[in-house]
Amino acid sequence: MIVLWRVTEVCNLACGFCAYDRRVERSRNAADPEQVRRFARLLGLCHRRTGERVMLSWLGGEPLLWPSLFALSQELRDVHAIELSATSNGSALHRAPVIEQIVQTFSEFTVSVDGPAAFHDRMRGRAGLWQRLREGVVSLDRRRREGNASLKLRANVVLMRDNLPLFSDLCDELAGWGIDEITFNQLGGRDRPEFFPDHGLRLADVASLRQLLAPLRERLAARGVKLCGSATYLERLEASARQQALPVADCAPGEQFLFVDESGRIAPCSFSSAEYGVPVDELGTVDDLVALRGRFRASRARAAAAACGDCPSNHVFAKFASA
Repeated sequence: MIVLWRVTEVCNLACGFCAYDRRVERSRNAADPEQVRRFARLLGLCHRRTGERVMLSWLGGEPLLWPSLFALSQELRDVHAIELSATSNGSALHRAPVIEQIVQTFSEFTVSVDGPAAFHDRMRGRAGLWQRLREGVVSLDRRRREGNASLKLRANVVLMRDNLPLFSDLCDELAGWGIDEITFNQLGGRDRPEFFPDHGLRLADVASLRQLLAPLRERLAARGVKLCGSATYLERLEASARQQALPVADCAPGEQFLFVDESGRIAPCSFSSAEYGVPVDELGTVDDLVALRGRFRASRARAAAAACGDCPSNHVFAKFASA
């Protein structure tokens, strides 16, 4: 089971495409560590009962700005045998203690990178960020090899028409950093609709992406790097470029994937919290956790979330597969 928990709405960067851009006037809430701890206990019990792998992945905002992150992560790993991961902008990777905590605690660590130095720094609103990110990832790779740690390093790229021509060279660069796996998202229009019209992928852009993926995937594989993005995932990107809705009748809600927001509301994905969300404090037993899938199905039967009529959830379309 994969559980994504958005633990903070705080971010220290100024990305014009992101809802958590530090310049945006909005709520900046954070998760309650005690609530996380209580729910993690259920995840640990579920793991022991079923033997199923449990991965808890921290999101933000910028999750490394959440004060409880590392101490709580270590506790959840040691006490409950839960695997941990995080997706970060990498702005804290210049600090040696952060590198050490990631290597010692996490099973996976994903950095967000948009392009080569000039593009990345401009998009993220901070000069020198790309260089800091590169040095940080290289340090992570070196430290995990020294410690024989089984940490997977992943890079995720938000693809837009501006950086698509740079994507192939960027992937080659990332392979040189020690990245094991590369994923990509299409630029979405929900977070910052004012940014999307001039930057979102068009049909011709998706066609170009289709053409470059096979040779790029082969080239990266020869260097030991997996480039993700299934054929089904590309169909999702193409439908978005066509402005064609892709409804999903059954995403198996709650069976292998859960999302929790900073207020402690658990849902099948981040796009359906308002309609299907359940407070995690209502879950007191493993049976309550298992019963979530039935609760989600019942909620959908009563009134489907708007997002279900054009599903934007990347995991439903096999983002992490490569064929």
